[in-house]
Amino acid sequence: MKVVLFCGGYGMRMRHSDTDVVPKPMQMVGPRPLIWHVMRYYAHFGHREFILCLGYGAHHIKEFFLGYQETMSNDFVIRDSKVELLGSDIADWTITFVDTGVESAIGERLRRVRPHLDGDAMFLANYSDVLTDAPLDTMVDRLRESGAAASMMVVPPQSSFHCVEMRPGGEIKDITPVARLPIWENGGYFVLTQEIFDHLPPGGDLVEDACGALAARGRLLGYQHSGFWKPADTFKERAELDAGYHRGDRPWMVWEPRSP
Repeated sequence: MKVVLFCGGYGMRMRHSDTDVVPKPMQMVGPRPLIWHVMRYYAHFGHREFILCLGYGAHHIKEFFLGYQETMSNDFVIRDSKVELLGSDIADWTITFVDTGVESAIGERLRRVRPHLDGDAMFLANYSDVLTDAPLDTMVDRLRESGAAASMMVVPPQSSFHCVEMRPGGEIKDITPVARLPIWENGGYFVLTQEIFDHLPPGGDLVEDACGALAARGRLLGYQHSGFWKPADTFKERAELDAGYHRGDRPWMVWEPRSP
């Protein structure tokens, strides 16, 4: 199944200075950028055909894959001055690089790569900046069984803020952490069918336009995931993922052998 990755936005909240021009998907978590971790997750479940929707900072992403160094994340042997890899990450991946515009909305980016989907009945999509340990096979199976047009992974609220309930006179009645509210938010992992294009207007948004229209028709499925899920939408969040990687706390790396 093909995987569409949206990796062309500016990522303004990720940058820690005006001189940081590296696009968000190329920010590092351990020795590899975010986009590699997302792609490795999909490859673990057997989905190794990727379509990259490029825009801002496209050359950084192209250069990374054109000069890919397998030795950064694989064991190897040097013998007679030659490197012999003991494993490989991307040897069996197919990656299509498509310029979808610098200013394009995510829905428009998806519209522009439609010809590369070859009319596939079902495909996957992702924002390229969220890591999870969600069971992708189950997500796909749920959509097939439901007969819906699309599935969106939803997760509990991640905000550390509090909601305040007030009385008419201004007295605070109750304070509740957002994370305890019985609501779910978009987790950024999608399983889609070709029907999604029936609801994507030119320049439109994937969630507000297409998913909103499908939800109104009862054609959108929500896959609830309460396990590990963490975005890297800001510099702080990316730094937390990087720190977790270096201390060995890497639940999103489902391809790694688990300790008994």
